[in-house]
Amino acid sequence: MAERARTGLNGVMRDQSVSAPSLLSLFNSFMRIGLAAFGGGLAAWTRREIVEVRGWMDDTQFLSGYALAQLVPGATNVNLAVFIGTQMRGVPGAISCFLGLCGPPLLIVLVTGYLYLHSQSAAAGPWLGAALSGMGAVAIGLSLGTGIRLGRRNLRRLLPIGITAIVALSIGIFGYPLPYVLLVMMPVSLGAAWLTRAQPQTPAKRA
Repeated sequence: MAERARTGLNGVMRDQSVSAPSLLSLFNSFMRIGLAAFGGGLAAWTRREIVEVRGWMDDTQFLSGYALAQLVPGATNVNLAVFIGTQMRGVPGAISCFLGLCGPPLLIVLVTGYLYLHSQSAAAGPWLGAALSGMGAVAIGLSLGTGIRLGRRNLRRLLPIGITAIVALSIGIFGYPLPYVLLVMMPVSLGAAWLTRAQPQTPAKRA
């Protein structure tokens, strides 16, 4: 695998050794993501397409973009698509990823929503509801599997593991509101990352 470019925090987060993908490739990739993510699980499908299949980013770069997409207002996965498109091809890339992710699924949602509302009184109504519930369970499994896979590959020190565990327990077990947890843990996480960042090695002085 080609070596990833070493950039600063404001650098372009993609493999600089390969040419940037075309706008059509970006559109097609995110159209497949949007059409495959029945019931949710977009983050799992996005990581698979961008990191494993296309190799446009590595896990560290993807996680950085995903964290940024969660912090800014708007839908996380749409923000992530815009972020990836911007990293690949700038503003045209962001537009291509957004249209690919949201365009075809929006048409499907409009059609299926119409059919769902008009099938409640029909005999197949309960079966359709059960199918949608099953798709939701699959999406939860995809998201959980992606989280475990990313954690095994990227959480290698006790401090990040502890922060991740605290956030998961605070929200999932104790039921604290997400904004309050983020308000406390974001400064803690940023401070920990700042204190434990890799120090640049200074060249040895000649005698």
